[in-house]
Amino acid sequence: MNPLIVGEGVVIDVPAKRVLDGVTVGIGEGDKIGVVGRNGDGKSTLMGALARKRELDAGRITWRRDLRVGFLDQADSLADDATVGAVVVGDRPDHEWAGDPRIRDIVAGLLGDVAWDAEIGSLSGGQRRRTALAALLAGEWDVLFLDEPTNHLDVEGIDWLARHLNAWAVRDRALAVVTHDRWFLDAVCTTTWEVHDAIVEAFEGGYAAYVLQRVERDRQASVIEGRRQNLMRKELAWLRRGAPARTSKPKFRIDAATELISNEPPPRDTVELKKMATSRLGRDVVDILDVSVSYGDKQVLDHVEWRIGPGERAGILGRNGAGKSTLLGLVTGEVLPTGGKVKRGKTVKIATLTQSLAELDAVANDRVTDVISRQRTSVVAGGKEQTPTQLLEQLGFRTGQLSTPVKDLSGGQRRRLQLLLVLLEEPNVLILDEPTNDLDTDMLAAVEDLLDTWPGTLLVVSHDRYLLERVTDHQFAVVDGHLRHLPGGVDQYLTLAGGAGAGRTESSTRPDTAGATAGAAAPARDAQQDRELRKELTRVERWIKQSDQRTKELEALMAEHASDGPRLTELATEHAEVATRLAELEDRWLEISDDLG
Repeated sequence: MNPLIVGEGVVIDVPAKRVLDGVTVGIGEGDKIGVVGRNGDGKSTLMGALARKRELDAGRITWRRDLRVGFLDQADSLADDATVGAVVVGDRPDHEWAGDPRIRDIVAGLLGDVAWDAEIGSLSGGQRRRTALAALLAGEWDVLFLDEPTNHLDVEGIDWLARHLNAWAVRDRALAVVTHDRWFLDAVCTTTWEVHDAIVEAFEGGYAAYVLQRVERDRQASVIEGRRQNLMRKELAWLRRGAPARTSKPKFRIDAATELISNEPPPRDTVELKKMATSRLGRDVVDILDVSVSYGDKQVLDHVEWRIGPGERAGILGRNGAGKSTLLGLVTGEVLPTGGKVKRGKTVKIATLTQSLAELDAVANDRVTDVISRQRTSVVAGGKEQTPTQLLEQLGFRTGQLSTPVKDLSGGQRRRLQLLLVLLEEPNVLILDEPTNDLDTDMLAAVEDLLDTWPGTLLVVSHDRYLLERVTDHQFAVVDGHLRHLPGGVDQYLTLAGGAGAGRTESSTRPDTAGATAGAAAPARDAQQDRELRKELTRVERWIKQSDQRTKELEALMAEHASDGPRLTELATEHAEVATRLAELEDRWLEISDDLG
């Protein structure tokens, strides 16, 4: 693998904090790197440094000669008086760009609802963002840096972007992406960088593999606080139990994960939560009966039937403008039906976590402790009474941050405070409208952990399919004015919505297969070749098991002979040789598995 960008000894300081301290990393041909970490730990700073968008305090960044680098920032710099077409394809004649299938695919995938001759200044924030992304993808680059590219994309758009990038980032190109969308990390990335404590740690694989390796690292080193480690164990348990097809790894890795979570309970006790919800709500929550909603001549919902029960945990999918907000308005009572009726239980108390943070503007100058002290002194969470301060700590607030004015909080901190204030109202029906905005992957796991113990009816609208699959038990879609139950989850929705690559299938995530769309299909293997590959796979699995066992034996012997210098050196040499052999066997296992499909 030839290097494209190398960062050596990178140091970057900001006021009162060192963000990166002597970091050395490299991006090579074919790399697809996901960058994760807590908000403020330096993910975007690292990307900017490698893209030469940010000055270094020490160290250096080396690029391959004549390297073409594209960068998507979180804020666009598009001219308001430019048209969408001019931004995306420049002054290229229509027949030239329209004859390019790649450009046509980008326009269809990102700008289907945007007029080609519309001025940038007339677009919404989401449309501007998608225009900037389309313009970047239409260029010719060797390396792409994408900072939160899934913002303002719906589920279909995120699915399209994953397939597009997998087809693009092959052979001599490379990709690095900062995103909190964990499904996207799994769908696209083959390496994960975690930025924390001014360093960068590399992990093989996407989000699911990163979680497994991080749990193992934390468990062996015993340096991460117990609560954070338990959260990641719980996350891993869900990944292995609820979505076993998320990652293709050698059998020994799957066995290691299974052993690690053998005593880990399911993420939530569905029976107990339903019982608690029924005691708080009764049997009647909200019944939407043969309801239609029209705005003038436009019918948004057409004879919708939905009976929402106590303890129900439902995710709602649909394109922008499909009627999701109207459906939620029927639940809350903010929207009146033009046909049919809506029945609500007498004890129903609904609260909504909105996309806007406007409700915090009124307390912008107040300290966090002052804001929460005006609420109730305790609330039931996790089956026990907890104070608001305890819940804030569970959501990642440190003691020193409790005296911070609300206006000085980061976007993610304000979002978590907003969620806590909603929960302190003790609703029994909770609606979350795009709750993942401004949250990093660690905080998303903490929020999900809190929701696992929340005893009520939960309705979630989100473009984050990982969150939907993680916190809800079933999903619905608003399609052509009708509400459809989705037994097959998000994959079924993508099929309904016409996604060509519905679901994160092997063919849409594997680089060699994704890239094959541009060329001829690989020749089919005969039955004899398949048999030979399967035999080799069995042999490799046996050798992996033997090598793994020998590694453990050598580690035990090294600990036993820690004071015997010559013997320790001998054992360490053999350990390095076995580890190298084990890595080669793992690579071969993955190659054969890919060939067998």
